[in-house]
Amino acid sequence: MAASTCRLVLTISCSVFFVLTAIVLIRTFTLSVRIDNVQICDSKDEDFVEATDEIIQRFKKALRFKTVSKEKGIYDRDELLKMQNFIISAFPAVHSSPLVEFEVVNNYSLFYFVKGTNETLTPYMLASHLDVVPAEPEKWEVPPFSADIKDGFIYGRGAIDDKHGVMAILETMEFLLKRGFQPQRSFYVGFGHDEEVAGTDGAAAIAERLTQKGVRRLEFLSDEGLCVLDGIVPGMKTTTSMIGTSEKGQVILRLRVKGSASHSSMPPRESSIGILARAVHRLETVGHPSMFGHGPEKDMFEHLASQMYFPHRMIMSNLWLFTPVVSWMLSRKPSSNAVLRTVTSVTQFQAGIKDNVMPPEAVAIVNHRIHPAQTVQEVIDYDRKLINDDRVQIEVKYSQESLPLSPYGPDDFGYQVIKNSIRQVWKDTIVAPGVMIGNTDTRHYINLTNNIYRFSPTYMYPEDLARFHGDNERISVKNYEQAINFFYHLIQNADKPGLQLSHSHSEL
Repeated sequence: MAASTCRLVLTISCSVFFVLTAIVLIRTFTLSVRIDNVQICDSKDEDFVEATDEIIQRFKKALRFKTVSKEKGIYDRDELLKMQNFIISAFPAVHSSPLVEFEVVNNYSLFYFVKGTNETLTPYMLASHLDVVPAEPEKWEVPPFSADIKDGFIYGRGAIDDKHGVMAILETMEFLLKRGFQPQRSFYVGFGHDEEVAGTDGAAAIAERLTQKGVRRLEFLSDEGLCVLDGIVPGMKTTTSMIGTSEKGQVILRLRVKGSASHSSMPPRESSIGILARAVHRLETVGHPSMFGHGPEKDMFEHLASQMYFPHRMIMSNLWLFTPVVSWMLSRKPSSNAVLRTVTSVTQFQAGIKDNVMPPEAVAIVNHRIHPAQTVQEVIDYDRKLINDDRVQIEVKYSQESLPLSPYGPDDFGYQVIKNSIRQVWKDTIVAPGVMIGNTDTRHYINLTNNIYRFSPTYMYPEDLARFHGDNERISVKNYEQAINFFYHLIQNADKPGLQLSHSHSEL
């Protein structure tokens, strides 16, 4: 009886193993996503936009304006006005065309409407921003507002965040209008002036202006976001291009423990610092649970799977089986861990008034970037349960919910148009949906469209990730040329009533 039972168990186990193996192998070699045939952008094409010296000089001039935003309502207004005047003079076709309605919104933001011939087609919108974060000159290889070219790279604050977006869109519009282009599908362009400090004066005012003009719906919105990544995603045979289909939320909490200012010679059993330190330690070491599979991150890897080397391809094609392993692996690196879960950053700790006096109060500031599958309240409730100490008061200093997940299926027009435009410029790349772990101006447009996509036409190596808001921000001359041609193809491909093959290069 025992022997027959063992044989039965062994037979069942072998059968399950072979079935699982068959399923894994079938999915590994058959899992696929929509891949359209596109005509690759080539420098020999008649409609290729070359980064001439004139174009590069315009970009360098834009980088030299110190349009720095420091806090809400605190930004360099004089520099913004200078850049505004420069843009108007540098792009005469854009600002004189009868097809273009141009206006300045809230003194500093720029807003355009390009009229199409077919009013039945829902307009879309391209967005970017004029302002930049501060820079510390002493930490740069070249002055941050010099726009110096070194080894083929243009250095400057805003080179990748996000003046290359502003200038590339304008260069594309100028190029098209000079060639007599009139779109079928109308579109809007908006350049906010305070994105780096929440966009409440810039993009929010542009969104309000759209509403005032009677716009109730946009076909899609394209704004800054994720990039073309080289050597950053493990296991890839080629580059990966991520389109942010969702955006993390944020909550900043003030943790406070009150004590009494007694003499250090007679300390209580626990000080306010000790109580708060233990709470902070729990938040940092335990952290929030993995939400892998509850946002676009699972689909991201399945989109990439076909261009991975075999071990990675097998695992990523079968996340129904390997999700726990992948989640554990990604949790080990800060850059990939941030995609999986709500992350916890303790940014300030304040306590104590004198060397020999027990601290009357201890305060810590905790910044959570919230996974799209969670709400602000869920994060606060989880923290409270994790700390499990009523002596630790939790106050909300600032909060912003995660933005809704935009569709990225095979028939979703905006996503596929952006995807195909990327593939035309970076011919060997594979495109996938992803989570934007930072925040953008897109939050101000969520009432106008469900189709919000965040992509920056920036080519990034691993060492470049620290350049965002960091030192030595730069973009190569070639990459800036690619950015212009990306927006050129995006405007052309969006100028269709629905999904179809990309435009012919002889076509305008």
